[in-house]
Formats: sequence, C-alpha cells, structure tokens
Amino acid sequence: MKAKSLLGLRETSTLKEIKNKYKNLMKKWHPDKHKDDVDKATKMSMQINDAYTIILDYCKNYEYSFDEESVKKTSYSPAEWWHSKFGGR
Repeated sequence: MKAKSLLGLRETSTLKEIKNKYKNLMKKWHPDKHKDDVDKATKMSMQINDAYTIILDYCKNYEYSFDEESVKKTSYSPAEWWHSKFGGR
C-alpha cells in the first residue's frame, strides 16, 4: 500500500496535517485497543509507522519549497540558479 494513501493524505497536505494523521492512526491501531486481533493491529501500526517514515524522509530530503514566501526569497534567474547549484561561468 502506498504511504500517502495509507495515511489518507492529499497532494497538498502540510507537515502538520501529516503528523496529525499519523498520531490519529497510531492511536486508532494501537495493539492495546485491539485485544481481539493484536496481530492485525501490530501489522497496521508497523505499516503506518513505515509510511510516516517514508514521507518524512522525502520531506526532509526535498530541496525545494514552493510556498509564496520562499519563492520571493529565492527568485533567481535560470542562469543564477544554475551557477548556484553547479558553479562555473
């Protein structure tokens, strides 16, 4: 199952929404709440945790932010951007 769909996220989910979805799903699927089917709850908890880790790793390693304030701060020309990333003239 894909991480985004497992956590029930939209394409535009914020970091706060991601964390809230994770916390709510972990509370819902905690093995202590499912004493009748601990194995299923444990499996779901592990899948939710893995999905959350994948998404956070992606966010942590994503280099670009496209929110309006960030775009204003880094409004390079294409040539300036190229030289800032790869150097040379």
